[in-house]
Parts: sequence; structure tokens; C-alpha cells
Amino acid sequence: MPSMQILEMLSMLVTIFGLPLAIFIFVYEQRKERINEEEEIYQMLSDGYTNFLTLSLDHSDLQLQSQQATSDLSPEQRDRLLAMFAILISLFERAYLVAYEPGMPERRRRRWASWEDFMREWCRREDFRAALPQLLPGEDPEFAAYIRRIAEEEAAGRSS
Repeated sequence: MPSMQILEMLSMLVTIFGLPLAIFIFVYEQRKERINEEEEIYQMLSDGYTNFLTLSLDHSDLQLQSQQATSDLSPEQRDRLLAMFAILISLFERAYLVAYEPGMPERRRRRWASWEDFMREWCRREDFRAALPQLLPGEDPEFAAYIRRIAEEEAAGRSS
């Protein structure tokens, strides 16, 4: 009989302490996994932007690394420039869709700030802003509104 009581008491202890501990460990592991997934997504987006920068170096005649709009382009160069801007818009939209959300936690907000900095940098270019009406149809409406707002802010900042 005493061994049965000991087993019952051990069973209660496992239930009292083990179950909450198991739930805590499960929640902790889920949170860790979510953070790892976010890191992986951020890394893939960063790799995409790095690939775009490499591509822009391959097309150095378009002067994409310049802060100024590229002028005096041939029709073929204008087409390539527009294609490069389309790739960039696609990358920005993907980043917006997977990385941006209103009221995001501080960790995500810090990551998003780098993407917004990239968008602002490109929106300072007059030729990029001028191409937006041609590039944004068909894109996510919230993203389109977001980047238009940034473009307007950067254009206003340039003129003041």
C-alpha cells in the first residue's frame, strides 16, 4: 500500500511540475523557431538585395550606384534601367509583404528600418520616382501606397 501512495504522489508531482514545465519548454522552442524563421527570411531578402547590387555593377553604364538620375541614355539603356527598377520594386514588395506589419515588435522594426532606408535611398533618385507609376500597377496596393508616400517625402526633402 505505501508504494501505491508513493506512486500516486509522484504522479501528482509530475502533473503539478512536469506539465507546466513541458508547456513552457514547448512555447519557448516555438518562439525560438519563429525567430529563426524570421532570421532566415531576413537573410534571404538581404541576399536578394546583395544580388541586385551585384547586378547593378554588371550594368555600370546605367550608373545605378550614383545618387543622381542617369541622363542621356540610349533606348536600350532606358529599357535596361526600367528592368533594373522593376527587379528592385519586386524585391521591395517582397520585403514589405514578409517583413512589414504595423505595430511590429522592436526586433522586427529594427530590421524593417534597413529596408525603409534602402527604399528611401532609391526614392531620392528622380528617375526611380519617375518610373514608379509605370512599375507599381499590379503590385500590392498597400505596398504601392507605402512606397509612393516615401517617394513623395523624399521628393519634398530634395526640393526644400
